[in-house]
Amino acid sequence: MTPITPEIIAKHGITPDEYSRIREILGRDPSFTELGVFSVMWSEHCSYKNSKLELKKFPTTGPRVLVKAGEENAGVIDIGDGWAIAFKMESHNHPSAVEPFQGAATGVGGIIRDIFTMGARPVFSMNSLRFGDIRGESAEARTNRRLFAGVVEGISHYGNCIGIPTIGGEVYFDDSYAGNPLVNVFCLGILRHDQIARGGAVGIGNPVFYVGAETGRDGLAGAAFASRELTEESKEDRPAVQVGDPFREKLLLEACLELLASGCVAGIQDMGAAGLTCSTCETASRGGTGVEIDLNLVPKRETGMTPYEILLSESQERMLVIVNKGEEDKVRAIFEKWDLPYAEVGVVNDDGMMRVREGDSVVVEIPARKLADDAPLYSREAAAKSLPAPLDLSKFPEADCAAALHSLLSHPSIASKRWVWSQYDHMVRLGATVLPGSDAAVFIVREADKILAASTDCNAIYCLQDPREGAKIAVAEAARNIACTGAVPLALTDNLNFGNPHKPENFLQIREAVEGMAEACRKFDTPVTGGNVSLYNESPAGAIDPTPTVGMVGIVEDAKHITTQFFKASGDAIILVGEPGDELGASHYLLAVHGVKAGPPPKLDYDKELAAQDAVRKLIRSGLVKSAHDCAEGGLAVALAESCMSGDTMLGATVKISPDSSRADVPLFNESQSRIIISVAASEAPSVLALLKKTGVPALQIGTVTAEEKLEIATAGKTFSWPLSGLLETWSTAIPSLMRG
Repeated sequence: MTPITPEIIAKHGITPDEYSRIREILGRDPSFTELGVFSVMWSEHCSYKNSKLELKKFPTTGPRVLVKAGEENAGVIDIGDGWAIAFKMESHNHPSAVEPFQGAATGVGGIIRDIFTMGARPVFSMNSLRFGDIRGESAEARTNRRLFAGVVEGISHYGNCIGIPTIGGEVYFDDSYAGNPLVNVFCLGILRHDQIARGGAVGIGNPVFYVGAETGRDGLAGAAFASRELTEESKEDRPAVQVGDPFREKLLLEACLELLASGCVAGIQDMGAAGLTCSTCETASRGGTGVEIDLNLVPKRETGMTPYEILLSESQERMLVIVNKGEEDKVRAIFEKWDLPYAEVGVVNDDGMMRVREGDSVVVEIPARKLADDAPLYSREAAAKSLPAPLDLSKFPEADCAAALHSLLSHPSIASKRWVWSQYDHMVRLGATVLPGSDAAVFIVREADKILAASTDCNAIYCLQDPREGAKIAVAEAARNIACTGAVPLALTDNLNFGNPHKPENFLQIREAVEGMAEACRKFDTPVTGGNVSLYNESPAGAIDPTPTVGMVGIVEDAKHITTQFFKASGDAIILVGEPGDELGASHYLLAVHGVKAGPPPKLDYDKELAAQDAVRKLIRSGLVKSAHDCAEGGLAVALAESCMSGDTMLGATVKISPDSSRADVPLFNESQSRIIISVAASEAPSVLALLKKTGVPALQIGTVTAEEKLEIATAGKTFSWPLSGLLETWSTAIPSLMRG
């Protein structure tokens, strides 16, 4: 028996106070295996002990919410006519830093299981990725390219093999993510209201079945691994990175959906973070019951595994199923049909205990609710809030704006991501009606006759400079992207990526971002359906920029309303919905051209933002809008260039902007909010402008779409002209040329 020493306790991430609490719960000292069980269940990754008090600030209810955040594996939202969607975002950051292919692949597998565990058929995936700078020939840049390539390959491998399209997302590159990439994965599934499955162990005497891949030693203590900082020694944590098998997951998906449809299931839970430990104690806690299992019955692929290893393994593609007593033979027949390993490993009882046996020997006996739901909660010390100083433009001389647009379009964060999404099968299921690369993905769910739009968003530079304002803008931009497709936002999931919460400056970022996001969610009437918190995102070089990523879903009422971002016809009028703006703080222009993150981010005015989105959506529904594209990173000049280049046929534009500034870089590259570029037939422009004026939304015609393949912008007494062929070369080849190097 392994002695429980202070060193062993500390190695498990358990504090002395937490250990005392464990002893009080048990009325004795824990065994080594029980200590391991507490270490994973009370880790930040599973318990959210450093963030749960902040997460309570999110709005989680609404007339469309059928399953709210925290109740089950994913939230469920009503989309009408008896249909619903289950969607969620999760992270696999630390595993991807150590083993990028498997880390990303198993992240995709895990989020897919969260969705079909709810009884939903997964229909599409997305992702939000962050890496260190991939430019240059330094060892760090080469490492960042290796991580980037491995993560994209892992995502494409798993998604392509299982047959679930990856239809959109975002990728950013910044020095703060060097050594600690962010891999946030999103999945959405469709189900009818009466198909919602629950994860509670209900029905005393009901048998407990294990199904899926055999348990191995991969992924040992992965939840605890994800709850500490990355160090130079993290390569030793490769055993904490799981190994995925998408073909096995496809069989598991189909078997579980057939099983749920059969009426044999009383409860179901995937074995994700903390594996068999988590699924056992969480189902018991949700059901208000106890669960007893025998480890000798668990299918294993390695010999000599200890109870500690079996319980803490995070081997992939496994589920725990509570079966209605008397239906065992039906369940066995379904598992055998799909050629899946399975075993009846336990039973639901009425004593509230998570009891684990190894034959006749009891190796774990812990009150399930205390383990699953009563982890200690902390409100960490937050540093005093300080806002960035106003931007002093005199310190940043106006750049050569013609060259600056090329600098922005070649920056990997803004450059075309075709190199990424061309590796994904985004056309499987034939639902992706707007291909990756537009403001938001649009997917037709044919079985429900519904059209969904989805977007992932977060500008981490804004969040670094002002976490509250940055998080508000993340919600607003996601909603704006969805509005540009013609959709109405429904709800959102999030992935909150931050550094070590024990550091006051990091905890301040968490609190400010959560409060900003919560405020924005209320304004946009988009409840939070669930998500993920990923803390301890730090490498030896320091913490990542705060990155509270938003994944938002909306609904398009009619297929003829679906709108894309690229210009459609020569002669169309280009209208700027919103004002030209002058906020250059925290902009990508300052980063790409001047090499700094400086100044406050742009301010978000909720009334202006909501009015602009609503006005554009109404114009789209009236059939007046041919294209719509939001102004984001890189400002108006980048948005115009993308509108010219991102369609099948390039169209030019002649534009004139009357700025408040004598500097051309301000109107060209500022990132003021609540701005959308739309194109309309020239004959409709006067009526469109009149309608916008009537609703109080500022707007002006700034130019015309042309057949000539050049972008021409006149502003601040200067005229700039860029051949589209040159802009396209810069924008489309930036990432492929870096990755070939």
